[in-house]
Amino acid sequence: MKQNEIIDSILYSYKNDLGKYFEQYRNHVYRVYNFAVPYAILEREIKILSIAAAFHDLGIWTHSTFDYLQPSIALVKKYSEANNLDPETIREIETIINNHHKLTRVEISKLAEIFRQADMVDLTWGLIRNRRKISDIKMMKNVFPNKGFHVTLTKLFFNNLLKHPLKPLPMFKL
Repeated sequence: MKQNEIIDSILYSYKNDLGKYFEQYRNHVYRVYNFAVPYAILEREIKILSIAAAFHDLGIWTHSTFDYLQPSIALVKKYSEANNLDPETIREIETIINNHHKLTRVEISKLAEIFRQADMVDLTWGLIRNRRKISDIKMMKNVFPNKGFHVTLTKLFFNNLLKHPLKPLPMFKL
């Protein structure tokens, strides 16, 4: 179980936007991060995963939308400029966020595929394990409890379904 300064720095800067959902989202971010980081080798990869984890769903709250991939990427661009990230790092983070709900394997980026699998583990609450141990999933659930995150996602889904019945899950891709 790992915590991360980059993640906390980013999330605390958006605490007002997240409001009552801060703890839910923070715990989701940490579960996904911890499901992904064992598959990263280089320190650079861990940094990329940290930034991507913090921003990957953030557009839901900053832009009040369930179609949040592009708003989340826009937040990354703003962060990247302020923190002088190199273009290759920015592209990799954008690729991760843009593909983290892809239903099929991400072939263009090893980190995006690692992150997609990690997010799927948490999104399905461990039903889909993607080679993660049941004991690790249980530990993450205990260390970073759900606090209603999946209930929030379900409500957001139904609200979006009513507003956009032809595109209820705009973030999913084949």
